[in-house]
Amino acid sequence: MLVCHCNGVSDKTVRRAVRQGAQSAAEVGRACGAGTCCQGCGPTINRIIRHESHRQANTSVSTVDSLATSTS
Repeated sequence: MLVCHCNGVSDKTVRRAVRQGAQSAAEVGRACGAGTCCQGCGPTINRIIRHESHRQANTSVSTVDSLATSTS
């Protein structure tokens, strides 16, 4: 799905930027160019950041839980 029409940036590219450490729309913009023109995609970028952050947090908890269970 195209997130940033001005710069032709897809949701996959935005997600990758977040997974590589971007934690704000400004950081995503620096990483891949999304949201650096009209900022119309800002709300979508922020939703992707929240979703990816939540997903990463859940993955981390699951990994810790599984490690704790396997060593018990």
